[in-house]
Amino acid sequence: MSMLEFNGGVYAGGQLDDLAERMQRRAQTTPPGMCPVELALAAIEQSAAQTCGKCVPCREGLPLLAQKVRAIAECRAAERDYQETLQLARVIADASDCAIGWQAARDFLYSTEAYAAEYASHIDRRMCVQGTGQSVPCETECPAHVNVPGYIALAAQGDLAGTIAMIRKDNPFPTACGYVCEHPCEAHCRRRLIDAPINIRGIKKYAVDGVAADTVPTPEALPASGRSVAVVGAGPSGLTAAYFLALMGHHVDVFEARKQLGGMMRYGIPAYRFPREKLDQDIRAILGAGDISVHTETPVDAAKMEELSADHDAVYVAIGAQGGKMLDLPGADAEGVMSAVDLLTRIGDGDYPDFTGKRVVVIGGGNVAMDCARTSVRAGAASVQVAYRRRIDDMTALRTEIDSAMQEGVEILMLQAPDHIEVGEAGHCTALVTQPQFIGAVKRGRPAPQKASKPPLRIPADVILVAVGQAIESAPFEEAGMEADRARFTATPQLKAAGSLPNVFVGGDCQLGPKTVILAVGAGKVAARNIDEFMGYHHTLNIDVEAPDPRPNDRQPYGRVEVHERIASERRCDFAGVELGMSEEEALQECGRCLRCDHYGSGAMLGGRKQYV
Repeated sequence: MSMLEFNGGVYAGGQLDDLAERMQRRAQTTPPGMCPVELALAAIEQSAAQTCGKCVPCREGLPLLAQKVRAIAECRAAERDYQETLQLARVIADASDCAIGWQAARDFLYSTEAYAAEYASHIDRRMCVQGTGQSVPCETECPAHVNVPGYIALAAQGDLAGTIAMIRKDNPFPTACGYVCEHPCEAHCRRRLIDAPINIRGIKKYAVDGVAADTVPTPEALPASGRSVAVVGAGPSGLTAAYFLALMGHHVDVFEARKQLGGMMRYGIPAYRFPREKLDQDIRAILGAGDISVHTETPVDAAKMEELSADHDAVYVAIGAQGGKMLDLPGADAEGVMSAVDLLTRIGDGDYPDFTGKRVVVIGGGNVAMDCARTSVRAGAASVQVAYRRRIDDMTALRTEIDSAMQEGVEILMLQAPDHIEVGEAGHCTALVTQPQFIGAVKRGRPAPQKASKPPLRIPADVILVAVGQAIESAPFEEAGMEADRARFTATPQLKAAGSLPNVFVGGDCQLGPKTVILAVGAGKVAARNIDEFMGYHHTLNIDVEAPDPRPNDRQPYGRVEVHERIASERRCDFAGVELGMSEEEALQECGRCLRCDHYGSGAMLGGRKQYV
């Protein structure tokens, strides 16, 4: 037996963590548009390298499977070959001794179901599907497809007004997205290959903090078209559509049921996360972009909807999902129990609660639950607890929001499913009683909680806030002829609303379900373009801003600059903005990390990446 050396708990020569971590970073930066067959091939080859060699299905099967999938990827396989490949994968999955072969085969079989059209194209047409090819990851992952490398380059030059103008080319809410965007653009940032994703939202916030959005001129509107569009709902989707339609030369009437514009940006996101004066900067810029008339405190019922459809060339319904859902629990109608959405709506009009000395319990695990918990802290609550039936890792809230809430004194009670609300003699809630859970098998992408054989937990409460989802108020619109499925409006991929009204489009949360600001913005942009086409036009907007020429890549690893918050002991006492901005030095360093994927390494073979004869 040969001599071994022992160093730090592992045998010398066995330290592969650094290489594995590099491989993991490459997997995390898998670019949008990559051929899924080639990605499946890479995964099989990696799994084959991990086999221990003890069982035949894994030892012999995975290399053979890789060989067959390579033939498919290179468009050399016929239908018979494909069927043999599927059969081989099933044998490996059924007969492998451990998870290496089993999971590799299952992943491949999953890919054939999820990307059936791509496999069929490789076999039948001997080419990738149209559009396959690496695109700019940040721009592709942004629902509004903002030119991220372009505005980062402008920020790097100190041209903050140009930065805002570049963002506004596709997204008229640069300030809102600088403060509250969930930054999907960072998910596959290629900078991760070197160190970490660029803090794209932080750079955007730096720009809008340096130059107010309403001081940057919007593009000049095109000549009046003589057409008119009604927009129902003045949230991010409705106002985005209004902005682009007005720039195209159309007259836009915006109808909003509430006192002020902004939708859930005003009535759902607390001011400490998104100061109202910052929201108003974006809104003022939008309303100054063209021929837009605003009608606040004007609810739209069935009769009004039919009137709008008749009087306008098109209607865009973007009413959001502003109704709060309640749980069907015993005691849920007690005094002191309220919808989290209702609480945040009141705050949007300046009606702040006074929870001084009260014990507050929040039910839920999303961003709305965190917003309510942190709001309750600022409203003077003696204690704030969040009851959630899953683990913290399963929460849909941003991890930064969860961490910030805990820093401010919010206690997260994991694996606690609401059972009933205890009600006192006066009809007021006195406690939330939960049933402890344990985490089980994965269902629909997340481990599912199951009832644990533990006694119920009584959580004393003077106020219980229910943050378990949002709903749309679809009844008036359904009466007018629009169709809804499970409280979401039905529409085509082009956002044309289903139903009897011929000129109605729909988008945002009322069509997608409760999502994010940037997804609503993206829907509004698509709706505006499709409404313009519907009315017989194909307008091209004049956006007078260009991205600077790219500089050579700086591939020196750096630490990612984060956006920090005021200290918890200070910020928990007021509703002032919690985030601190980047300094000039931080912003310039972060901008300098951009690899300019719009110029280097993307898009060279879009439109059917390879073809074998």
